Amino acid sequence: KRMKFSRTILVTGGSGFIGSHLVCSLVDKHPDWRILNLDNLDYCCSSRSLESVEDRENYTFIRGDVCNSRLVNHIFNTEPVDAIFHLAAKTHVESSFQSPSSFHHVNVDGTKVLLGAAYRARHQPRRFIYVSTDEVYGASTDQVFDESSPMRPSNPYSATKAAAEFLVTSYWDKFKFPVIITRSNNIYGPRQYTEKVIPRFLSLLQMDKKCTIQGTLPISRHFLFVDDAIKAFLLLLEKGTVGEIYNVGTTCEIPIVQLARELVKMVKNVPDSEVTDWLEFVPDRPLVDLRYPIRCEKLLQLGWKAQVSWAEGIRQTVKWYQDNPDFWSDTSKDQGPGGECEETADPVRSVHHLMEQ
Repeated sequence: KRMKFSRTILVTGGSGFIGSHLVCSLVDKHPDWRILNLDNLDYCCSSRSLESVEDRENYTFIRGDVCNSRLVNHIFNTEPVDAIFHLAAKTHVESSFQSPSSFHHVNVDGTKVLLGAAYRARHQPRRFIYVSTDEVYGASTDQVFDESSPMRPSNPYSATKAAAEFLVTSYWDKFKFPVIITRSNNIYGPRQYTEKVIPRFLSLLQMDKKCTIQGTLPISRHFLFVDDAIKAFLLLLEKGTVGEIYNVGTTCEIPIVQLARELVKMVKNVPDSEVTDWLEFVPDRPLVDLRYPIRCEKLLQLGWKAQVSWAEGIRQTVKWYQDNPDFWSDTSKDQGPGGECEETADPVRSVHHLMEQ
């Protein structure tokens, strides 16, 4: 027989990098909450990310697509979902220039399907947390963005995140549906897929290849360790004000060249004089934004602050990639980026089976 759970939380994209850390944290911290993970296991996900919780009583995995309205409606009709963390999205900026329509489908249509189902659910959710990105502000040379800064997305990926935000906000404006939006800096840490900059440099170095740095301009990024991001999301679930947007940021800004140099030193143990031998400057990808600085006073006032220093976060991250060199190797062969959302034959039938587990 099934345990009685005091809350049911749905995480979409819970097998992805940030999602898996969020799911593991929820499952561990709240044994009396039921955690549902809806994920279609795209190329950037690994089921191994959830090994530590897959046998837990309070965890259920549903393989499926957030764009599939039959499936999503079924979940809300059969589960008393109290809160939703919506993380399922395509996120790779470069791919978004190659297949903008697939980004629109997952990021905008998926959000629309999820919002509609959650709003119509018999059991009314108390929170719908949409995890967005600081990239909706566009690039900055000098100004720092707060939550009221205008959105000026500069690539198809961030344009779809901005569009999804407008959808989320419309449900608050029209129905007072209890939404919260987060916009975070670059989040890094263990288990991140190798297309993002830190794991990309690390996997190149592990294969004895040079770190390829795009362009000649001094690009920098703000990096937030994944554990600190998860703490922010969980705090917003409890204390965030509905209808509000919260930046989740860090003062830690690292030029990409400096990042590469640090990683070379950590992984290759070479003297300073030889670090440059491991760097290779390649022509710019289209329209790389220089930096995305954000202010997050609103979140700080709720009692959050980033606790993991850059030195500690990057140390833990590098160690994880060194300890798990094959984590991503088995997934990259059979799937590549850019695949469209697929509708499965009869998702609802398979879900009944999953829900029983």
